[in-house]
Amino acid sequence: MSTGDPARPDAFDAGGGGLLRQPKSVWATAGASVVAFMGIGLVDPILPSIAKGLDATAGQVSLLFTSYFLITAVAMLVTGFVSSRIGGRKTLLLGLALVVVFAGLSGTSGSVGELVGFRAGWGLGNALFVSTALAVIVGAAAGGSAAAILLYESALGLGMACGPLLGALLGDASWRYPFFGTAFLMAVGFLCITAFLKEQPRPARKTGLLDPVKALGHGGLASAAVSAFFYNYTFFTVLAFTPFVLDMSPYRSGAVFFCWGVLLAVFSVIVAPRLQARFGSLKVLGGSLVLLAADVLALGYGDHTTAVVCTVLSGAAIGVNNTVYTELALGVSDAPRPVASAGYNFVRWFAAAAAPFFAPKIEEWTDVRVPFVVAAVTAVAGALVVLVRRKALTTEAEEHRPQHAQEDGVAVFAG
Repeated sequence: MSTGDPARPDAFDAGGGGLLRQPKSVWATAGASVVAFMGIGLVDPILPSIAKGLDATAGQVSLLFTSYFLITAVAMLVTGFVSSRIGGRKTLLLGLALVVVFAGLSGTSGSVGELVGFRAGWGLGNALFVSTALAVIVGAAAGGSAAAILLYESALGLGMACGPLLGALLGDASWRYPFFGTAFLMAVGFLCITAFLKEQPRPARKTGLLDPVKALGHGGLASAAVSAFFYNYTFFTVLAFTPFVLDMSPYRSGAVFFCWGVLLAVFSVIVAPRLQARFGSLKVLGGSLVLLAADVLALGYGDHTTAVVCTVLSGAAIGVNNTVYTELALGVSDAPRPVASAGYNFVRWFAAAAAPFFAPKIEEWTDVRVPFVVAAVTAVAGALVVLVRRKALTTEAEEHRPQHAQEDGVAVFAG
């Protein structure tokens, strides 16, 4: 039985008439969201170039992801607290301003330590922005929440696809240029939101700092978070460690991860909802996690061509997983959506911080294949959590879905 939103497959029908007819405020927020998600994969094609330019090891450069997502995880406890007090518009602008400053500073780094520190500040800004953007889009969009969520997921997929491409195009000249380019684009986003987005209504109840942690006391939400934790370790082993294994020029690496991002977008927005409607969310999620485990094993043990193909194909499984996990987190508990999402993301982003740190270390201790074996094991572990906790993930979602279907206060940092 599906635990996703049963109205979701109709989002395409609802969006067909109204998805593109949105207020300027929605397009401004969605456009800035694309750039925000570009920042996640931006450094992928230029990781070897950064290592060479700053005389750093693969493990040191991978800390760019670790610092970024470690701060993002902790910031999940802060974003709801901030936005419920100063409002969505000011939170978006604060997040964008931080990204502009720290992305620009990243391009001036003289050492890998400085760059890692600036990426941490970037992570804080990105967390403030993307955790608020969906709530703002849902509140301002025409066509209902289904069209708004579809628009947001499209922005996510486009950003994840274009990030590596931008990194490759600008990074071929210098590894510093992608950071300056991101700062410029986010500054444009800041101006657009300043001009077109009016302040959104504040929630009736202010969010406390510990509310997301308390929400994890719900068995279904905790199960979704733990399963997503294991999955994210696999996801970010592919994203942060594979560029060193492929060892390609920025252009070629960017092309590989662009194709990966396109598959991620297509399977997240188009394929996943249809699979959910036919087979149910938990079956789709479990099967997709097992396929991802097989894919990363082949990536680690195959030749170079196989590694390239498997890297691209992993985008399909990752796209499906992202969509299903997001819907589970938003619909499985009785906590307000922003609070449930913050608690869920607080847990899972620690894995996104851990994988870029441990994968190069595991390679140093063993060989280049073992990090992918570990990633395959964590993907299977995520599937086992879904299997063992399927009753909590299913029945509790059914109990609370009607309440959530009426809520527009959505906040999620998808990916």
